[in-house]
Amino acid sequence: QVQLVETGGGSVQAGGSLNLSCTASEPQPGMAWFRQAPGKEREAVAALNTYSQGRRYADSVSGRFSISTDNALTTLYLQMNTLKPEDSGIYYCAARTRGNYPPPLSQNDYNYWGQGTQVTVSS
Repeated sequence: QVQLVETGGGSVQAGGSLNLSCTASEPQPGMAWFRQAPGKEREAVAALNTYSQGRRYADSVSGRFSISTDNALTTLYLQMNTLKPEDSGIYYCAARTRGNYPPPLSQNDYNYWGQGTQVTVSS
């Protein structure tokens, strides 16, 4: 069982930045960030094929967020810039045992999930 632990959430004003981290107990071919706002369904934010470094972003965050990994492929990052109030929610790290390209943005394609970290953006 792969363990995923997210850190780095917090509160920030609109226009600010946050950097989330997710530490995996072992490297996985595919990893992603999802988020869920109160009363809304969980949605994809960004996905990464860790071996090819192929990336995909949700339209709502493209150009503002950046997904990456460390060299050991066990820590996933999400650099979030120019944050907006609508970016608020619980951010989840996810991993999958396959490394398809392009990396999928559907939560059904991911096998393992972290507990989530809260991000709050105030206007």
